[in-house]
Amino acid sequence: MALGSAGNSTQVSAAPGGGHSSYRGAFAMVTTLFFIWGFLTSLNDILIPHLKAIFDLNYAEVMLVQFVFFVAYAVFGYPSGRIVERIGYKRMMVAGLLIMAVGAILFIPAANLPSFPLFLLALIFLGAGMASLQVAANPYVTVLGPAETASSRLNLSQAFNSLGTTIGPPLGGLLILAGAEKLVANVHTLSPAALHAYRLQQAATVKTPYLIFTAILILMALAIGLYRFPHIVGATKENGAEGEPHPSIWRYRHVMLGAVGIFVYVGAEVAIGSFFINYFGGKDIGGLSAETAALYLPVYWGGAMIGRFIGSAVLQKMKTDKLLAINATVAMVLVIISMLSFGHVAMWSILLVGLFNSIMFPSIFTLGVAEMGPLTGEASGLLVTAIVGGAIIPELQGILADHIGLHHAFILPVLCYIFIIYYGWKGSRVVQPA
Repeated sequence: MALGSAGNSTQVSAAPGGGHSSYRGAFAMVTTLFFIWGFLTSLNDILIPHLKAIFDLNYAEVMLVQFVFFVAYAVFGYPSGRIVERIGYKRMMVAGLLIMAVGAILFIPAANLPSFPLFLLALIFLGAGMASLQVAANPYVTVLGPAETASSRLNLSQAFNSLGTTIGPPLGGLLILAGAEKLVANVHTLSPAALHAYRLQQAATVKTPYLIFTAILILMALAIGLYRFPHIVGATKENGAEGEPHPSIWRYRHVMLGAVGIFVYVGAEVAIGSFFINYFGGKDIGGLSAETAALYLPVYWGGAMIGRFIGSAVLQKMKTDKLLAINATVAMVLVIISMLSFGHVAMWSILLVGLFNSIMFPSIFTLGVAEMGPLTGEASGLLVTAIVGGAIIPELQGILADHIGLHHAFILPVLCYIFIIYYGWKGSRVVQPA
């Protein structure tokens, strides 16, 4: 799977002082990046109800938060895949972190105005940086060891991504949502001056957290830039892997279907997480306040973290495609149960989806770049571009929720899981182009 599965043409040689210890150190450094982008991505779920209240937005309007964030993946993902072939994984990671830092610092002027369009611009920069980071980090993890356990390693790294998404919501809820509902009930009766003061007060809660994130991202970029990573020989054109010509990635069926799989998976996962707080606030579901509902988000993301740790071990023995299909089937059934029920059953069935979402992204990604050799960077770029599903599917679900109600709008994630079941059972088989 991934770079190491391309036969003898793709080899890994460690930098001086390398060996297995070099692999472990590099794996730890890159896995830290998984944690960081997981943490920052999960804060969008906190920003959505917060900005909805501040700017008095409907569901379709506030879902522009996820839309612009993940559209950045579509715009920058595939080009980043081409660039990483030229400049290498390390430089692309550094570039991604610095672009993210620009996005984080833009939250300060966005809150000072306050301006919803400027918040969206900040999220575009964050998404662009994460796209660059993921194009480099995901495939790099797969080469730091035997090809047959590539999916297991990526699941382990993604487990720390889920650790970030588990810690992010309660911390974000504490720092950002605390006091956010003080004037929401009276917002329509406020004078223009009072409304502006209210928005300034509420928007100010994002400034300190995102200022801290800016500093962390810059420090991490310096650490990655100074660290001596193992050298991957023959993996990218930057490493001299021009060799004989290869067919276009567009002719590899498992790559194309893998991109669709990433699109619908990220879309389903983000849609569920994005509407989580509003869903639990419904009178027939939980009737919870936004701040209280945010406390349940760690159960959803924590389930994904636990599932990835477990999946990393299970995938040492079980084939990736089969485990993917099984998990997608269970996730689909759980969403259907939530749609057909109310109260605690509806709440806990949707919460448990996180556990079975766990291995889907790393498994689809590993299957999607399988046996691509020097084309892995380009294939990785295409798969990261497909993360734009996190923009489109939640937006479509927001439109559905405005028309048929949030409860029934979860039919969209159900359809997403049906495709993932197909990809696991059949669509992920590698068929070499003629």
